[in-house]
Amino acid sequence: SLEPAAGYRLSVDGKVICEELKVQLNTSWPDYVFDKEYRLTPLNELAATLQRDKHLPGIPSAASIKAEKGFTVGEMQRKSMEKIEELYLYVIQLHQENEALKARLQKLEEHQP
Repeated sequence: SLEPAAGYRLSVDGKVICEELKVQLNTSWPDYVFDKEYRLTPLNELAATLQRDKHLPGIPSAASIKAEKGFTVGEMQRKSMEKIEELYLYVIQLHQENEALKARLQKLEEHQP
């Protein structure tokens, strides 16, 4: 029989299937992304970081996950949700910029002879 790994109550040597899995985190859920004080990285800075690091800021690289022999599901879910929420903010920001540009273009077109 398989002995639990040190520090764990359960170790499974194989696949696991379940109907539901609940993860209780000790850290905060990333709704802080919507706080007025939250600094959303400008897209040009984010693009430069992605080009340099080849992974999203705050998300472990493939090499670090391989070195750690995996990742914790709850923490990765929290980090993923943070990135999803940031993505929504970027989309909203770009939509607002697009609407402003459309309005400016429409005014210019109206004044063309």
